[in-house]
Amino acid sequence: MHDHEGHDGTTDPVSDDLPVPVSAPMRHAKVRAFTDHTTVGQVVVDDDGAVTIGCACGMTLTNGPGWSLDEHIRLHRAEARYLALSAVAPEGIPRLTPHPGSPGAGAS
Repeated sequence: MHDHEGHDGTTDPVSDDLPVPVSAPMRHAKVRAFTDHTTVGQVVVDDDGAVTIGCACGMTLTNGPGWSLDEHIRLHRAEARYLALSAVAPEGIPRLTPHPGSPGAGAS
């Protein structure tokens, strides 16, 4: 532990064993989500008007009666980022929505 003199002449202890910032694991999770959920192949347009493209994760992304292929791609990537970041987020961090698998996550 070190003591550092403050502006008012008092000393403030500064710990050498501060917690490791969580930004690195969260940044890596975001990059993994991006690379694991890139579109692959060519867009396919079926005779019935369905427009599809594959994702690197194995899911087929498609348009539907109320959404475009672009909207499905954007939602899929956002969900992948959410799940990846949630998996490495620090315990106790305030959440907008419960993390999947946490108490209350499936409750209505």
